[in-house]
Amino acid sequence: MTQSRTVAVIVGSLRKDSSSRKIAKAIAGFAPAGLDFRFVEIGDLPHYDQDLETDAPPAAWTRFRGEVAGADAVLFVTPEYNRSFPGFLKNAIDVGSRPWGKAVWTDKPALVVSTSAGALGGFGANHHLRQAISFFNMPVLGQPEAYIGNTLSLFDEQGELTNETTAEFLRGLVQAFAAHIERNTAAADARQAA
Repeated sequence: MTQSRTVAVIVGSLRKDSSSRKIAKAIAGFAPAGLDFRFVEIGDLPHYDQDLETDAPPAAWTRFRGEVAGADAVLFVTPEYNRSFPGFLKNAIDVGSRPWGKAVWTDKPALVVSTSAGALGGFGANHHLRQAISFFNMPVLGQPEAYIGNTLSLFDEQGELTNETTAEFLRGLVQAFAAHIERNTAAADARQAA
């Protein structure tokens, strides 16, 4: 990595002990030097309502938009709810997409990781989330894909990742993401400088 990059981490679960949050922390813990992961909370965001989009929008919206706008890339880690991603994560995407023409997501490199207690690893949530963010021209890491299943068996009582196969996968994943961020942000920097 040629320069320091900041990654906004958006976790699609509000539960304190969620597997998605644990996976996000594990990914951040395996990050190479020069990649700074910052968790951006979404639980306090009022539902998006255009009537609230005034000169003084809700403070939580302003905070959220500023934190994401200041990042070079975005890591989404989400559980699967009913074959899709949670509604409050969709709300965060909507809040970040407004006001019109000022979306904080635009062109930011992204990684989508889905989790589930079952074996499928949140496949439906992963692809629905990719579809939702495709509108913002976010280059999403294609390979390796990240569907983390059987999450209840991956951590000890302190929330530490104990499954070495998963740890090895996440180490490779964050390295691939770092390279993806660098490729895309370096190209964007060159376009802006021209």
